[in-house]
Amino acid sequence: MSEAELDARAHAGETVVEGGTGGKSLDAQKRLAEGRSKGGQTRADQLGHEGYQEMGKKGGLASNGQDSETAAAEKGVEIDESKFTGNKK
Repeated sequence: MSEAELDARAHAGETVVEGGTGGKSLDAQKRLAEGRSKGGQTRADQLGHEGYQEMGKKGGLASNGQDSETAAAEKGVEIDESKFTGNKK
């Protein structure tokens, strides 16, 4: 598919770049995807592998407006926050 066709689809509201959700053009979707990727990598670098996994587990539990701590308690899942409370570089 050509760049022009992808751009037209993006203008129509379709996500044409993985991670580009919300972008109103092909270029905007590319920039959003790049920024999200860099943000995630920065967070992983800051927290270390274990901390990043714990934070993902914590965030994945929250749903329907419920905070992650309440959701974890209801589901009996322990979150070790000590793994992501400091710079692990």
